[in-house]
Amino acid sequence: MDTYALLLAATLNAGTVLAIAGLGLLVNERAGIVNLGAEGMMLVAAIAGFATGVHTGSDWLAFGAGALAGATMAAAFGVLVIWLNTNQYATGLALSLFGSGFSAFVGIRYTQERLGTRPHFAIPGLSDIPFFGPALFRQHPMVYLTILFTLGLAWFLYRSRAGLVLRAVGESPESAHALGYPVRRIRLLAVTCGGALCGVAGAYISVVYTPLWVEGMVAGKGWIALALTTFATWRPSRVLLGAYLFGGVTMLQFHLQGEGVAISSQLLTMLPYLATIVVLVLISRNPVWIRTNMPASLGKPFFPGR
Repeated sequence: MDTYALLLAATLNAGTVLAIAGLGLLVNERAGIVNLGAEGMMLVAAIAGFATGVHTGSDWLAFGAGALAGATMAAAFGVLVIWLNTNQYATGLALSLFGSGFSAFVGIRYTQERLGTRPHFAIPGLSDIPFFGPALFRQHPMVYLTILFTLGLAWFLYRSRAGLVLRAVGESPESAHALGYPVRRIRLLAVTCGGALCGVAGAYISVVYTPLWVEGMVAGKGWIALALTTFATWRPSRVLLGAYLFGGVTMLQFHLQGEGVAISSQLLTMLPYLATIVVLVLISRNPVWIRTNMPASLGKPFFPGR
């Protein structure tokens, strides 16, 4: 039972990374912008967060540095695609490649660094419950904040006026512009906020999830988070559930290796990505369902006054 409790705890930990990044990308896409640069933003945020953690010893300052790094890169992306009308897909790929190279260059001096003594978190009383205590109530506070943020984002999108405006911009920017809403500024704000969330996810990897800095340590999680938004049909609650599903698959490979299962380690490492491909294939079999849930202007440029 202790083994399964630790597996569940590791699933929540791994899923939190995907959930934070996936929610950030969902905000982008609800405004009609596709950002393929999540991997690069998370890598730059990971080194920014790790470096801040090394020098300050504070997880929260590290998360702030990661959010700032992600927001800065996303804002640059937003200016290019929203004001200069560059191709969203090509610009996102360029951002991802830039982030990969820049983080590797900046992170050279931090490959041998170590964070200070890591704190142990536990909710008094609940953490001592057999099985459920170690599995659910000894997590980093960011795990619980992610769940609360998911609920808050769902309320924002479907119960608030600002959320309605954001979704309107994603569905029909021409109509929103005709009603007097500053479509491009709203899109830039959404992209920047989404980048900040991807930055927090990147910092969480290097500060909590590992915690260390290794070149390329995001290891495809940005791409999985991007696929997660489609898997979740652009709904926050489904992003969270999907993140835990993929997190569980990721942790299962380590559990099977620890149990000595006679399967190639390379094949086990492929499990999260195979699961992503299988899910996308299954979803793609029903294009009507995707079109019904997908923001109508997703990936389409908007030119006011034309």
